[in-house]
Amino acid sequence: MTLEQLRTFLWVSRLGGVRKAAQEMNITQPAVSGRIAALEESLGTTLFERTSRGVSLTKQGVLLREYAEKIADLVERIRFHVVPEESVNSLMRIGVAETIVQTWLPAFLSALYDRYPNLNVEITVDLTVNLRQQLLERSLDLALLMGPVSEYSVDNIDLPAVELAWFTANDRPTPDLHRTPIVSYNRHSRPYRELKRQLTTRYGDDTKIFPSNSIHAGLEMVASGIGVGMFPRRLGDALIRQGSIREFDPGWKLQPLKFTASFVGDPLNELCREAAEQARTVAQAYLNS
Repeated sequence: MTLEQLRTFLWVSRLGGVRKAAQEMNITQPAVSGRIAALEESLGTTLFERTSRGVSLTKQGVLLREYAEKIADLVERIRFHVVPEESVNSLMRIGVAETIVQTWLPAFLSALYDRYPNLNVEITVDLTVNLRQQLLERSLDLALLMGPVSEYSVDNIDLPAVELAWFTANDRPTPDLHRTPIVSYNRHSRPYRELKRQLTTRYGDDTKIFPSNSIHAGLEMVASGIGVGMFPRRLGDALIRQGSIREFDPGWKLQPLKFTASFVGDPLNELCREAAEQARTVAQAYLNS
């Protein structure tokens, strides 16, 4: 019995099939099957029941998984705490919502590289709904998104909430939201859905909403007078200083946006946990600055 056999056994049991485990481990399906066969032979028992839908654990497989998870967690802790931080050269795939890209992502990456100078980072910027799916499919290691992600295998670390504000062009009178077009987040986002619900409840179904795939572009649309918009207060500061837009108060706004640093906690990944904690520290420092 080897650590690679146990690691392979865990991936097959987690993902429910040899093909998915092979993709996750970046090895061939025959290699996965060979490791499982060798493990079963060494233990003298069958660990999986093969079905048309994949595989499921036998009673002996369930027992082994409890031990294998403890061993895998222990190996991960040894690797993380024994290897010097400057020697960590893993690849970390990070998915980021645009609000974070426009605010504290550069400071987070700088802090991450200061601590782990040889860490390889791959950034994906996308909608939260897509980032969540990629995290569950394990094509991302860490997701900074509107969370939390409600899934047993995912750990969520709360990030500071992002306050929203209404903006309008600086040279326009205070708008009537019943008649003024509203510039908003992407139509597949949570803020868009909540804003549309509020506008329908307060003003009826005829309110015009212009969704934008880019927060920056949305603020520029507001500055040009196309409409008004509700966006993160900090992101409007630069255009306010330029005299292009101003805040206004129609008497209501959406609740602050809640973000989390979410990562797959099964299997244990100490590096992702440390990165998520770093994200929380950087985000808090940004909002306090």
